[in-house]
Amino acid sequence: MLRDFPILFPDFIPVYKPFHMKTERFLYWAPRVLGILFACFISIFALDVFDGGFRGWETLLALLMHLIPTALIVLSLVLAWKWEWVGIVLFVGMGAFYIIWAWGKFDLSAYFIVAGPAILTGLLFASHWWFSGRPAR
Repeated sequence: MLRDFPILFPDFIPVYKPFHMKTERFLYWAPRVLGILFACFISIFALDVFDGGFRGWETLLALLMHLIPTALIVLSLVLAWKWEWVGIVLFVGMGAFYIIWAWGKFDLSAYFIVAGPAILTGLLFASHWWFSGRPAR
């Protein structure tokens, strides 16, 4: 419709493209940045091993065990960076797994705090995958 007025909107001025490019760029980077922030947030919970009274190797072993969820998140993010559909499945799956595993153990806010960012990251991967109109390679 706007192209019907070539004097006001010449062909070399993109009318809809900047919005599309900004949206696609946001949807590309938002799940990746949120995944990195989510991994950092989950890794904070591993710091409680230093209050456990462990010595030497016990502390290191406990820290490595507490960082397993962070490693799973980072591995999921690395795979999702290349194949977005893997990010959709893994992040939504991790969030759903946490809700099912921890159901009834915590207050409702714990599910939003821990599972919410994982599910949101998966949904952001899905929105970019859908919005871009092509599967990620």
